[in-house]
Amino acid sequence: MVTRYHLQKKEREIKDPGELLDIINRGKYLTIALCRNNEPYIVTLSYGYDEKRNTFYFHTRQKGLKGEFIRSNPNVCATIIEDRGYIMDECAHEFRSVVIWGKMCFVETLEEKKYAMDVLLQHLEDSPDKIKRESLSNEAVYRNLAMLRLDVTEINGKWGR
Repeated sequence: MVTRYHLQKKEREIKDPGELLDIINRGKYLTIALCRNNEPYIVTLSYGYDEKRNTFYFHTRQKGLKGEFIRSNPNVCATIIEDRGYIMDECAHEFRSVVIWGKMCFVETLEEKKYAMDVLLQHLEDSPDKIKRESLSNEAVYRNLAMLRLDVTEINGKWGR
């Protein structure tokens, strides 16, 4: 495993898996860093997290720059930030964050696309069944749908003030 230098102040590391999961569950989007041929690209996406599989799912387009980068280099780094606000007159900012490393790929099978969209909707929506009934009621929709999967290899957490 590669040594990560995310933390300079080790006392700010979040080690508790429950707290890391809380940050992930409270978040609605994450920012992903991609790279191909020494060219960086960053994109922010809404997500769903599957705790059992330690996997994030994202809805995307079949074609586009993001896909080109992923096909060229599936290794990504991402972050979720819980902003707890700037503290006036203290020049401080309170937050919790996670940094995620892993491999990104396109979901290929119809079965996994349905599963991925379900994970995403469960995370983002108060009433996911309504969306499923109105927008995802037949398999043709899923065939034209592109989903990404981020298989996590490492997660680090940090808090700050």
